[in-house]
Amino acid sequence: MSQSLFLSKYSNTFLSRWLVFAFDLGIVIFSFSVATLLRMNFRLIDIDFNAFKYHFLFLFIFRVLSFLYFQSYTGIIRHTSIEDAGIILKAVFTGTFLATMLSVVVRYYFGLDTLFYVPLSILLIDFFICLFLMVSLRFWVKSFYESFIREFRPSVGILIYGAGYTGMLTKNVIQNDRSINYSILGFIDDNESKIGKTIEGIRVYSLPEAMDKFVDKTDGLEVIMAINKISLKVKKRISDVFLDRGVVVKILPPVEKWVGGEFAVNQIHNVKIEDLLGRDVIQMNNKQVGEQLFSKTILVTGAAGSIGSEIVRQLVAYLPASIILVDQAESGLFDLEFELSSSIPINTKLSVYVADVTDQKRMSRIISAHKPNFIFHAAAYKHVPLMESNPYEAVRINVLGTKILSELAAENHVERFVMVSTDKAVNPTNVMGATKRLAEMYTQSMNHLEGVSTKFIATRFGNVLGSSGSVIPLFKKQIERGGPVTVTHPDITRYFMTIPEACELVLEAATMGNGGEVFVFDMGESVKIIDLAKKMITLSGLRVDRDIEIKYTGLRPGEKLYEELLNNNENTLPTHHPKILIAKVNTPSYSYMEIQSHELEHILEHGTSNQLVAKIKDIIPEYKSNNSIFEQLDKAAIRSKG
Repeated sequence: MSQSLFLSKYSNTFLSRWLVFAFDLGIVIFSFSVATLLRMNFRLIDIDFNAFKYHFLFLFIFRVLSFLYFQSYTGIIRHTSIEDAGIILKAVFTGTFLATMLSVVVRYYFGLDTLFYVPLSILLIDFFICLFLMVSLRFWVKSFYESFIREFRPSVGILIYGAGYTGMLTKNVIQNDRSINYSILGFIDDNESKIGKTIEGIRVYSLPEAMDKFVDKTDGLEVIMAINKISLKVKKRISDVFLDRGVVVKILPPVEKWVGGEFAVNQIHNVKIEDLLGRDVIQMNNKQVGEQLFSKTILVTGAAGSIGSEIVRQLVAYLPASIILVDQAESGLFDLEFELSSSIPINTKLSVYVADVTDQKRMSRIISAHKPNFIFHAAAYKHVPLMESNPYEAVRINVLGTKILSELAAENHVERFVMVSTDKAVNPTNVMGATKRLAEMYTQSMNHLEGVSTKFIATRFGNVLGSSGSVIPLFKKQIERGGPVTVTHPDITRYFMTIPEACELVLEAATMGNGGEVFVFDMGESVKIIDLAKKMITLSGLRVDRDIEIKYTGLRPGEKLYEELLNNNENTLPTHHPKILIAKVNTPSYSYMEIQSHELEHILEHGTSNQLVAKIKDIIPEYKSNNSIFEQLDKAAIRSKG
């Protein structure tokens, strides 16, 4: 029988409580016999065996009754605890106490020296022997079981990074946990005065020493970072060293989640992929945002999406007077409304509309009825390959939907209109990015329209971790299915930030904008997607190319290797926030964009996809298709110029 089958068969099998009861009665027989021998100095000739059997029967009855009353035999032996020992003490003491009291009453109050009088010395000796055997044998069985099971369980080698107080606490917590067969191999520390020494018998290594001694030589190796108030930079540096070698890296829970100054082993968790972005989380000026959004009416389109829903969640904290949710995704809206129902402040009104942003009459009624102060426009089609195959929908939603909303915002004197854009709008190589750039251009042109008081603002950022369009959910699903993990190209890179962080930046930009700005966010360093895939596989406790295969599938239609936040003709201006910049974009006139949008509408109704994309390329000269059927349009344009 294999080890796994053996464990599965016997690890959840428990002794019958009646078998334990019988075992305890056997101890009662043994302890009374030994107590009698000790009392007689092991002289068998002095023992009255006729009296012995009556004495034993007398005590045995009280033992049985006390065991049944306290149910000392019902505990699971392998999980024996101090509480179980206390119950056994009560049961044994009660039996001895009752037998003693009755013996004393029989002899000293009635003056009867009967066979049912048990010498007090025997009862006292029996009490200690019986108690010792019942408690110690239970703990011995528990210890034997744990040692036996550990022999079958694979050992998990642990390196603790940090030999300070937190490291010592981690060591003690791990050693006291019996659920996994942990083996602490050593500490790692950067303090040279500790390296080479031992702490409670465990050696402290430098990072190079630990890498050389344990990495690639220890199966199932894990590293636990036990450093209090560890910075993101240090966390990333340590994680990268081990994850690049296929070693799982874990970290302790935040100190505020410790109970009584300690934590449990099950609170130690894998480093999150969000922790490996390569930069510190951007801090927002929440006070200024709160002052501008407090008691305002705010409409959010695309409210059921990953960005839109997070914007809504963050808006709730600023106590607006009203939040209007708009999306055509019925199920997503229902889920968000249900989530908010228990958290939205009592003075904030919530209105939910299933609506299409391209339905002008419907959107006009909604905006006219609520008169929002702010509109956050997050509704868009964003999947690059899908939009490459469906340019009609990309133009209809991303361009004309934005046009309809921005015009309605101007008509209804909305204070600020904030459009959520993307880095794919920069030097676009796909339909999706080009339509988002057109939307930027249209909204920016409205800032120059006479008589319009609405401030139109655009925010531009890269991929957000966990959004429906991100590779992160895709990789997670592929890893859960056992692979392979698909990467389009070994050199492809992307910028990343978390969803909450991206939405905080949107709110900050919305309140600082004066109209006409395209805000660009500091995305840190771009990340190679292949490195991201490898780290996610390792963080799942699996090994690249051994447990999970990585396959290269080739660039998808419209996809490019590198994404920029600015195009070749743009530069930036600083803002009061060091992580938010203003892109100096070339903004066309409103009359020009109005003419172009009418032509796009005409092509939508009467033209073909090629004609539609050709028109977009005419409006955006920097739009060059990549790995797409529309590359032929670029070649045709070059030939016509030649």
